Amino acid sequence: MDRFEAMRTLVAAVDGGSLSAASRALGVPLPTVSRWISDLEAHLGSRLLVRTSRKLILTEAGEAFAAVARRLLDDLAEAERAASGEYREPRGELLVTAPIMFGKLHVAPLVHAFLAAYTPVSVRLILSDHVIDIVEAHVDVAVRIGRMPDSQLISRQVGHVRWILSASPDYLARRGEPANLEALRDHDCIAFEGLQTYRSWTFGSGANERTVPIKPRFSVNTADAVVEAAAAGLGVARLMSYQAAPAIADRRLVQILHRRDDHPTPVNLMHQPQPVQPLKRRAFLDFVAPRLSLALANIEESLGRA
Repeated sequence: MDRFEAMRTLVAAVDGGSLSAASRALGVPLPTVSRWISDLEAHLGSRLLVRTSRKLILTEAGEAFAAVARRLLDDLAEAERAASGEYREPRGELLVTAPIMFGKLHVAPLVHAFLAAYTPVSVRLILSDHVIDIVEAHVDVAVRIGRMPDSQLISRQVGHVRWILSASPDYLARRGEPANLEALRDHDCIAFEGLQTYRSWTFGSGANERTVPIKPRFSVNTADAVVEAAAAGLGVARLMSYQAAPAIADRRLVQILHRRDDHPTPVNLMHQPQPVQPLKRRAFLDFVAPRLSLALANIEESLGRA
């Protein structure tokens, strides 16, 4: 029995929630995965997993062993990276995550430019509006929009975005521009929502916080679909500045009730702390951070003139 392969299989099964998930992640046949887990349990003389119809549950012994196995595998991966020269020059693979629309508009183009400048590096860019666990998923750099909770992660703020209200010129010609926030009650609105519904928009915070009821004429669960609906004249949309900026620049949308969001939302680059930072990540941060800061500053300036 190859104990490293058995440990890798156990960790993959725990992370994936099933032996089938481990089989897919490792590219190993399911019977082999099952045999490796059984051989490991026999070798240790202890049961590590309890298999139910829905998921795998670690036993007490399994939790302790899986934690040690994960640490050993991480140490092995670190040693392999050092031996391959990853700490002497930028090389290897980077796993980067970002919100979907922000990633499409601003992160992906910078990744393309970075790859052209650093040919020994490859990048896996995962775009998701769900918060991915940086530690568990072994993410090298995460682009996060929003105020960050206290954590051990390293955070580097590169700018901020704001919530803005916008509508198409056609809609405003037909319905007029709302004079104030309370006037939104009488306008068609476009809601950014999924299975959970939202029937109000909140502006400001603390003592200045105001909540305004809205009447969604249309609701949808992606930001780009909200932009297109607003540009089609379906109503007023509440969007983040980076989401609305391209359509405002193209005059498909018009910003209304300017500067109602006086609490900008920070944009951060985040990563795990390490005693020695891999050069590939340092190079990526040094390349992306100033360019992303400039892009966000340009958005803020353009909307200030809109």
